[in-house]
Amino acid sequence: MSWANLIRVWCPRSASGAFARVVLWLAVVVLGLDPAVLAAPQTAVKPAPAQSAVAGSDKTGPVGTVSENPTPSPGYRIGAGDVLQISVWNEPGASVTGAVVRPDGKVTLPLIKETEVLGMTPGELEKVLAAKLNQFIHGADVTVVVREVHSKKIYIVGAVNKVGPVPLLSEMTVLQALAEAGGVTDYAKRKKIYVLRSENGKQLKLPFNYDAVVKGEHIDQNLTLRPDDTIVVPH
Repeated sequence: MSWANLIRVWCPRSASGAFARVVLWLAVVVLGLDPAVLAAPQTAVKPAPAQSAVAGSDKTGPVGTVSENPTPSPGYRIGAGDVLQISVWNEPGASVTGAVVRPDGKVTLPLIKETEVLGMTPGELEKVLAAKLNQFIHGADVTVVVREVHSKKIYIVGAVNKVGPVPLLSEMTVLQALAEAGGVTDYAKRKKIYVLRSENGKQLKLPFNYDAVVKGEHIDQNLTLRPDDTIVVPH
């Protein structure tokens, strides 16, 4: 490496700009270097790009993560045991974060006390609560969110990848429920699946031929499930 290059490399790393130019002038005088080295451009160190602070911009961030408590569809009807979050805009004293629907279908809320909520959609309940609160808070803006679903479930047993209860957040067919369970295993008797349903005090056994339904055949077997239905997938 030439003296000129060595000086240009060393000076920016170890000295201020003024001191570096003094060293270069001395090099010109003592070593007889060409004064043109003083005009040579210094190589700037490019700063590393700042990482974005926007959530999800990092490819390793929480993009596409699945919520542990999925939100029910807007048409979901509230049932006993469900947990509601009821927010009144700018009125924290009238809001609740975890109102549990009692077996009698009611919740206890500030100001309006006991209120019937069973069977309502969140949107319907918002209108009811806004009307009841109007005598205390003019033009109350109410938001209802179902935080936890405990009232409506179906059950899946047998040769599936995830056995157990599945929250019935909206209308769900047998095929969709099996997908929620991670699908059937290699040992499942796919043509012998059935749904157990209680109706008028009787236990019904409703057949479901998995292979036929996925081919578009016997679509009538792909029932819309009801709360407490049990899907049995034989081994």
